[in-house]
Amino acid sequence: MSILLLAGSPAIPSNSSRLLLHIGDLLAARGHRHSRLHIRDLPPRALLHGDSEEATIRRALAAVAAADALVIATPVYKAAYSGALKAFLDLLPQNGLANKYILPIATAGSQSHLLALDYALRPVLQALEAKNVLTSVFCTTHQLQWNDDAGLSLAPTIAARVQAGVEELSGLLRQTRSGGASVHAVGPHALPARSLRDHPYNAGSQAA
Repeated sequence: MSILLLAGSPAIPSNSSRLLLHIGDLLAARGHRHSRLHIRDLPPRALLHGDSEEATIRRALAAVAAADALVIATPVYKAAYSGALKAFLDLLPQNGLANKYILPIATAGSQSHLLALDYALRPVLQALEAKNVLTSVFCTTHQLQWNDDAGLSLAPTIAARVQAGVEELSGLLRQTRSGGASVHAVGPHALPARSLRDHPYNAGSQAA
């Protein structure tokens, strides 16, 4: 089935985007094909002015509409998800996430932002009529590390949460598929997104 990886961080490099792409790799290893959308790549003027008719914005909205599930990643700043993600979600129709499974993930500088996903983002996703908002995955910048050679490494507790989230989403999609839902793209030979190296790690500039 169709999965969209939606990256809400405006920063390069980005911890939340790296975690998102890692989850994409795990989903691909389970036979799920996916596409990805970085909100930072959208035209900023059209995004900020809510111009849903701009061509690139229109294609992005169509990608959301076509997806059966979304994995949404955001950094957390001052107990709130990113403004870029907020601007994009504002462009969706009121039922823009209807019949879709959503796995929210976030990164932040400390555990003090832990509840931002449940108290800030989750209500918005539910208001957009998401079919099922799965248990969120929250990770601090101290719980993941990037190495140019080894790639992304996660603290054991975070790795377990990520694994649980991926297993839950994968199971729901397969259950939906076996129930007769339309299948966009799933198969044993799905290729993982090899973009964890798109933005080299820089210890001095690593962002959530």
